[in-house]
Amino acid sequence: MKLEKLVAVSGLSGIYKMAANRSNGLIIEDMDSGKKRFASARKHQFTPLESIAIFTDDGDSVELKKVFAKMFEQLDDNPPISANSNSTELFEYFADVLPTYDKDRVHAGDIKKVIKWFSFLNEKGLITLETESDDTEENETTEENTQND
Repeated sequence: MKLEKLVAVSGLSGIYKMAANRSNGLIIEDMDSGKKRFASARKHQFTPLESIAIFTDDGDSVELKKVFAKMFEQLDDNPPISANSNSTELFEYFADVLPTYDKDRVHAGDIKKVIKWFSFLNEKGLITLETESDDTEENETTEENTQND
């Protein structure tokens, strides 16, 4: 799953693909329609999805792509609930996905966004089960091949 070109834009709902970077903002692409538009840095804040993490009780945080991977793994047994569910249901669902999330610092609105984003990206077929161990194994294999040459 590649989240590096995807951004959340304050004041605009949904997720956008960063098409180009300008000194005074970004050119963003609507992932539904494919239309591009300029979003001014004066009016909007941009948050790359790859930089988002969920706080946990142990003091660390879990990257959003790992949370998405856990949600994807549980898709058949524990499908995402509606983002419009009440907060009790949202917290129960998220506790199944990420049992160590920090209950004091992760709010219902945060969980709603994660569920909406996951559902949207899953509909688009952008969620896959790439894991870091796969990446690490590929890098180790490449390094071994390079050293053996």
